Order: sequence, then structure tokens, then C-alpha cells
Amino acid sequence: MIHVCLNGDIDNYLDLKAEHDDKKLISEEITTDTKIIPLQIQKYLRQGADLTEAFRLAVNDFQGSHAIAMHTNLAPGKVFLAQKGSGQAIFIGLAPDHYISASEVYGFVEETSDYLKVDGEKVTEGKNGLTQGQIFMLDQNSGGGLEGVTAMFYDGTPLELDEQSVKHTEITSRDTDRQGFPHYFLKEISEAPASVEKTLQNRWKIRPETASALTITLDDSVFPQSLRDALLNGRVRRIFFVGQGTAGVAAQACADILNYYMKDPSLIIRSLKASELSGFGLHENDGSHAMSDTLVVAISQSGTTTDTNRTVDMVRERGAYTLAIVNRRDSDITFKVDGTMYTSSGRDIEMSVASTKAFYSQIVAGAILSLFMAALRGQREDAFVTEEIRKLQRLPEQMRRILSLKSAIEKSASQTATSRVYWAAVGSGPNKTSADEIRIKLSELCYKTISSDFVEDKKHIDLSSEPLIIVCAAGTRETVIGDIIKDTAIFRAHKALPILIVNEGEDRFDPYAEDVFRVPVVSEHLAPIVNTLVGHIWGYYAALSINEGSRFLYAFREDIQKDIEEQAEKGTDVYELILEKSFREKIARFYNEFKQKKAENRLPSSMGFVASSDLTLLLKYLSGRLPVSDFELDFGIKGTALNMLNTLFECLGKSINGMARPVDAIKHQAKTVTVGTSRISEKTEGILFETLASHDFKVSQLTARNIIVLRNLQRIIAEIKGLTIYRVSGLNLLGEPTRDTIIEVVRREGTSISISSRVEKDHRLKGTKKILVQEGNVYVGKGRKDERSIILIPLISASPSTPNMIEYLMLLNISFREEIPLAAKVKALGGKYERIQNIVQESTFVWDDSYLELVRTEELFGISAEKIGEFIVSRTRKRDTV
Repeated sequence: MIHVCLNGDIDNYLDLKAEHDDKKLISEEITTDTKIIPLQIQKYLRQGADLTEAFRLAVNDFQGSHAIAMHTNLAPGKVFLAQKGSGQAIFIGLAPDHYISASEVYGFVEETSDYLKVDGEKVTEGKNGLTQGQIFMLDQNSGGGLEGVTAMFYDGTPLELDEQSVKHTEITSRDTDRQGFPHYFLKEISEAPASVEKTLQNRWKIRPETASALTITLDDSVFPQSLRDALLNGRVRRIFFVGQGTAGVAAQACADILNYYMKDPSLIIRSLKASELSGFGLHENDGSHAMSDTLVVAISQSGTTTDTNRTVDMVRERGAYTLAIVNRRDSDITFKVDGTMYTSSGRDIEMSVASTKAFYSQIVAGAILSLFMAALRGQREDAFVTEEIRKLQRLPEQMRRILSLKSAIEKSASQTATSRVYWAAVGSGPNKTSADEIRIKLSELCYKTISSDFVEDKKHIDLSSEPLIIVCAAGTRETVIGDIIKDTAIFRAHKALPILIVNEGEDRFDPYAEDVFRVPVVSEHLAPIVNTLVGHIWGYYAALSINEGSRFLYAFREDIQKDIEEQAEKGTDVYELILEKSFREKIARFYNEFKQKKAENRLPSSMGFVASSDLTLLLKYLSGRLPVSDFELDFGIKGTALNMLNTLFECLGKSINGMARPVDAIKHQAKTVTVGTSRISEKTEGILFETLASHDFKVSQLTARNIIVLRNLQRIIAEIKGLTIYRVSGLNLLGEPTRDTIIEVVRREGTSISISSRVEKDHRLKGTKKILVQEGNVYVGKGRKDERSIILIPLISASPSTPNMIEYLMLLNISFREEIPLAAKVKALGGKYERIQNIVQESTFVWDDSYLELVRTEELFGISAEKIGEFIVSRTRKRDTV
């Protein structure tokens, strides 16, 4: 058995898969490229390679940047690791008595601060020329440390490890602690002001020749002298800010800020996705000086983003100057660029997948760089630079004031997030950046497809869908704000739900907004920070609101699962369970709660209409509000107890996964484990069920209630003397008898062969048999002419075209056991027992189960409850009189 994990991509997966297609080793349902890894290893094992060589040959087959881990029962106690390219990382924590492999140092800092790093990006001279990619093998059956680690390059060239190979991290478990916050995301939003403060530390000073003028100060490690000279001498004519994802949006804000500071139309300042610059802005025949007039500022939180790092390599090859704005010290990108500006302290950890505080710090770092360049070129006077630095210094406190609005933002999100299916975020000017970043976070947190656009381009937003629209208006200049007010009024007129972010003191949006959040006034070029902070907080609470629907269903599922397990421990089978009163009441209570939440729009649209409808039907079936015979019409399978419960669990599982919002993780990490009814039995043994099976009738052709009735009757039956099988046809589409419904005998056995039947002369369905078809219940009684004890069983059609119709009746001529325990009689009587009890008690008698012993078994199950009750009363009075 070979277990593997993959981080990254196997670009030639389809080609490799084609080699195995004729063996059909990969199911059509499997689309992940991870599956090809064990197959390639297996291929080389079968060719005679040992495990280490098979692993090495396999990873050499894979194109693309990847990190792979493998362990197998062929080598117990060993883990094989391989990494190639720059997009992924593998760290190996060296604890005193064990190894920990992880993609981040955070994964092992609680155990050790010492580690090895697999360097899949390094190109070295190998056995047959240049080689790239490294393989590490860990052996727990060793003395630990370096002794249990062996390494090689992808071509098999040994990689020598010594004490110099062991690195040490300053990160501790304190850095990764959630510190009482429910999620890392909220913790990191709350830390954003401090992160901005740290980014500003030691980046400015008071000019020596003045008492109050401030200036930006950056040393050569951030902004090297060669770049200063190039900027001053006019050799830099193009400045590109690049990044991917949230860092790419921060690049957009930084480019806007630099354009504002520079005021130089001859200087080309742009933001691009790193992949767009490398893919479309560069050409194969570019020379080594093609970008010698260009400064590329790469923005990355981790410093390991594949597209960003590769773009830096490519522009450097073309002569560009390069800087990095990055959060992590000594990360890959820091070794590629001419200068590095760290955000925060250079070790500010973000544990949540959805990045927040890094975004604000990246913009502030970009503003510091931009102000430095503008001052260096003399584009701005000292007074302007001083005022801009003071604006940056005020940002942390302004952000804290926004954080104090959390309760109001939470209330808004909880009331509105689940009320609309479609969402959008809009902003104009620099606030288009706010809208873009809010869109990313809402998508990451809430798993919704969300559009972002300029406010005035509302034609790109489907207003007919009546969406929820977050309007980023704080910081917008007065000449534009009037137009945004008009556009917001149009949104409202189309029944959209506008959520406004505006300056403190602004009230002109109030008539048209569902909610308004007023934030401290900042300059337009810094507005993305305050608008986005509100959007991040709103997105967090929106995700929790959506997730609440998941928790609601999850709690119900756990409750039902607990009931099933408890009943299984008692020996209860599934048919008894679903007919138990307390179980059905629990289903009915939940149905009422579910219906109320739907009516109040408290269940998110991500549950889906189909899942919501299916769950509604399932709850009705299991609470007894719909006839089980119709179940196949709705779900395509027979309405057996097990089928209904398993379908319920499947529906709940899909709905829970659809609404689950893990906040700190990515969606697939939050998927729920499938649960079901595997522990509870579906017992259908015994004389009656064996008789049905011997005549090709399945248990699925019985309703759950009738299964319980037959199981209870089996305990009192000694023998089946004969049987008659009838076929019923001509029912209407609702499964109801009509004047055209007929009944015919299709089989007779035993004593029934010699007994004539009215049906042979008159095929019209009538009398007891008609009532039986109408009501669908098992009948126990006596033959009208011959006084035989009989059981009449209705059987649902097995055909998918008539799934809810009774197609057969089986009449059994039975005899009863001579000795029947009183408890067995009570259970076999079912609802008839309660009717007998009530009749007797109406005559002022105190009920006692022993009264049933006064009645012969044939009469107890052959005549009506009224006659039995009267008989018991009569016999008891005579006995009391004597």
C-alpha cells in the first residue's frame, strides 16, 4: 500500500494517465493528479527497482513545481519527501526523538526550532549535467537528527548533510497561538493596526536641519544606491508593482499611491499580476538590457509565490531593477531582488489562509517606498512629505476605531448575508482596489461567486438579481460622491441591498442604504485601507452567519446519529426506530425549526434549492406526514427504513458541506465525515418474510409500518397452511382504486387451492381487499365464509414506473402457536391492543393485560376490538359476581 500527498501540480498528468488507461487503474470519478504518483512508483517497482529508486524515477517523470510526501508498508517507519520548483516548500523539523515534515515552520515549532529545508529550486551539477529537485528520506528507526536523514538530487547525486545544513527558526508557539480569538482570521484583523505600526517603525525621522519636518529613511538593504542613482538620473522610466491574489490587489493600491506622489505623466507606473507580466509583457527574444529602464516591485506575503518569484527571475534576466515587499525574512524572494522592504517586523505570521493584516502593511510599505522615491526625485516638497508621514502614522488609530465597530458590522452581516443569493462589491477611483480585495475575501470566506466593479459601471452588475452590494465610498472626493449617491439610489430602486462604507459625518446615503458604516476620514489614496477593513470584518461575520446553517444541520445530524447508536445498543432494528414515537416527534420538531428558519431567510442560499426541497420531503416522510409508498417517486429508490435514513444522512452531509465556512482553512479541509446507519440492523428473518422471499417479493415492497406488524405477528404464528396471491391493476395515478380497478388470482398453494374465491367470478376490487388497497395496512382476521385465520399483506409494485402503487395482495391461511407469552400477544395486537384497553376502561374497570388471556387466540386476532372489549367486560363482571 502506497500513501502519497501532493502540494503543487503535475502538469503532464494527462499524458501519464494515458499510459495507465488501458488497465483502468484510475476511476473516471478521480480527477486529481495525485493519483498518478503511486501508480508511477508501482510501475517502477514492478520493473525491478527498489523502493528508493522507484520513488526517484517516479518523481523525475513529473513536470511542474511540486512537493510530494510518500510512505508505504513496504518500508515501515520511513517517509520519502521530494520537492522541485519554487512554488512549494518542505521543512523537516528535527525533534529529539522524531521528525516532523511540514510545508511551513509553523507546523513543528511547538516541538523543535531546528530544521532542514528541502531546496527544490537549487540547480546543481549532477551525474549527467545540471540537475534540479531534491529527495529526502527519513527513518524513524535511527538515532534521530541527521543520522536518520539521507538526501539526494533528482538524478541520484548524493546530497551531503552536515551541521551547517541544520537551520534554526526564531518563530515560537507564541507566534502561532490564537490567543483566545475564535478564529485566526479575527485575530489577524485585530492585529492589523499593530502590524501597520511595525511597518512604519524606523522608516522615518525628523530632518536634522528642522525642528518638525519629517523624512523617509531607507538604507541600502531596502533601496540600494545603484537604484537611487538610476532613479535620480532618469534611467528608470517604468515602475511596475506586481503580485498575485491579495498581494496583486495591494500592488494596485501601491501603483495608485506612487502615481499620486510622483505627478509625472512621463513616468509609466502600473500594477500587474505577476503572471500577466511574465506571460504577456515579456518576450523570448528580449535581450539582457530589455528592461534596464524598469523597476519591478514584487509584493508577496510569504516570499514563495511561484508566479511572483518566477517573474522576478525573468525581469532580472532582462536587466530590470527589483525590490520586494515581503512579510517573511530570508524567504525565497529576498535572495532574488536588489532590495527588500519587510512588512511589520519581517516575521508577522498569518495562520489564516485568507490574508488580511499583510494587505494593509503591504499598502503602507508601498506608500513608504513611493514617498521615498517622490522625495528623492524632488517631486514633492518637504511639507507634503511631512504631512503624508503624519497621515500614515494616524492610520493605526483610525483602524482601531473601525475595529470598535465590530458589533454593528456583525449585526449587519448576520441579518443580511443569508438574505440575498448574489453579492457584489463596488468602488470608484482608488476604491476599486477596496472592492477588488473585498471581493477576494468574501469569495474565500463565504465561497460565493462575487463581482467587483466601478460604481458607475453598474451595467456589469445584474441588478435584476436584487443583489447585496457593498459600496466603498469612504475617502471619495466630493466631485464624485454625488454620483455614487445617485447610483446607490438606483441600486435601491432595483431592490438591491446596498451596504455603505462612508466618511464619518456623511448622511446623504442613509435613505438608500440597508446599513451604513462611518469610518474616520482619510485621504483618497489611503482610502482602500479603511474601506477594506470594514469589508474584511463584514465578510468574517457573513461567513459565520452562513456557517450557522451548517451548525444547525450538523447538530441535528449528530442527535439523530446518537439515537441510532443508542437504539442499536438495545437491539432495536431500523424499522422499530423510525416508527418510534419519540423519534418521529424529534423529526417533526426539527422540521418545524427548519421551516421557520427558511421563512425567516436564516438559511443561506448556498444550501441550494434542491437540497432544501429534498430535506423538507425527507423530514415529512420520516415524521409520517407523507405516505412511504411515494418515496420512490421523489428519490428513485424504495422507501425502506434504511433507504430513508441513509438518504437523510446523505442530504444532510451535502447541505452541511455546502454551508460550512471554515474561515481559517480552505474548503476541502472542512468537509464533514459521512455518517449513517451502519450500526443499526435491518432484521427481516422469520416465517412470514421467508414466505414473501420464496415468492420473489422483496422487503422493499413493504412499508416500514407493515414490516413491524409482520415481525410482531411472526412470534405468534405456528404455521402457514396455504396462500393466495392476487394482482391488482387499474389504479389511478395516485394509487387509488377506481371503478375500473380489477383484482385477479395469480397463484394458490396449500389449503387455499381447494377454497373457492369470489374474485374468480367477479374481478371488481371491493370489500376488505379494496379497503386494504386504499389504506395499505396489513389485515389480520378471519375468512368471512370459512372462519379461517388469515393475514392479508399489501405489496407495493417493484416497477419504477408505478413505485407508489399496491400491485399485489398476499393472503395467508395461518395457525397460531398454542403457547404464546402475554407480552408477545400485546406486541402482535399493535394498535388494536390500545383500542381494546380503552373499551374495557370505559366500563370503569382497571385494565390488566391478563384480561387478554380470557380470549382465545383465534378470536383475539380474528374479531374486532369492540367485540373483544365487550367480551372481556362481560366475563369479568360474571367472575366478579360469582
